[in-house]
Amino acid sequence: MYNQPALKKIINSSLVNISYNTESERLIDPVKYVLSIGGKRLRPVLALMACNLFSDQIDDAVVPVTGLEIFHNFTLVHDDIMDKASVRRGFQTVHSKWGLNQSILSGDVMAFITNECFLQSPSHLLQKIFRIFNKAAIEVCVGQQIDMDFEKAIIVSQNEYLRMIELKTAVLIAASVKIGALFGGADDKEAEIMYDFGRNLGLAFQIQDDILDTYGDVKVFGKVSGGDIAAGKKTFLYVKAMEIAASDLRKRLQELYSSETSDTEAKIKNVTEIYDHLNIKFISENLATEYLKTALSFLEKAGVPQERKEELIQMTGSLSGRDR
Repeated sequence: MYNQPALKKIINSSLVNISYNTESERLIDPVKYVLSIGGKRLRPVLALMACNLFSDQIDDAVVPVTGLEIFHNFTLVHDDIMDKASVRRGFQTVHSKWGLNQSILSGDVMAFITNECFLQSPSHLLQKIFRIFNKAAIEVCVGQQIDMDFEKAIIVSQNEYLRMIELKTAVLIAASVKIGALFGGADDKEAEIMYDFGRNLGLAFQIQDDILDTYGDVKVFGKVSGGDIAAGKKTFLYVKAMEIAASDLRKRLQELYSSETSDTEAKIKNVTEIYDHLNIKFISENLATEYLKTALSFLEKAGVPQERKEELIQMTGSLSGRDR
């Protein structure tokens, strides 16, 4: 059995050894840059853990699931353009370093490099695995569109928000786990159980990301603290606050959030004070914990010896205390 650090090392090595078309270095340099500036490698590591859950052999899975990391970073390159973000993982975003047009094009090519990785799957798994990935990739785009639609919406319900993050974040994590399980020889029923494990894990992960954007340490989190508030981006914290606040406080929060001011520090401070007053951090953390518990309940259903589940249980547990 492999542990999480060993699997992350395997993925990092695989990323370094990806074969690129080097006819245009300018196209590929941003790709190499964004893949070199760190990241948790959560999706491919989870995929390899799921593979290792069912099999001791993970070699066939390494290159294809490396594609999951490349695709994830492709979405981040384009997300950062849409969000006008200047920092990612503590480094300049691609568009702030190379410009808008270059970042769009270099992001685009990452999607096709992802396909090249998946094409190295064993022939008996290729079609099934690629369909799972492709479905998730389309759903990620749908989730991003809904997120963009939320920018114009006055009210977003909790259920609407949770569906958006399920599509935008959780389905790719779920697909990663399902793909990994299939590489390990899991049958369709076991693979679907693992999908549900990953979906709930992904929902918890995104809610915690929302919490960390307001309450996290920029040195640890790698983003400017309060960036979502400054940009007026609706997060779970904002959606929940709007749901439970009294009408006067709700109106105040809405005005603060939609205001375009040069004094972003004051905006972040005032919104955070409302969150604190409503105990939003505690409420959000509790929901994330519930999703993690549900994820573990699905993992318990996997028909493998308990000791083989320990690495995934440990990873799930580590997510419950992410850099708070």
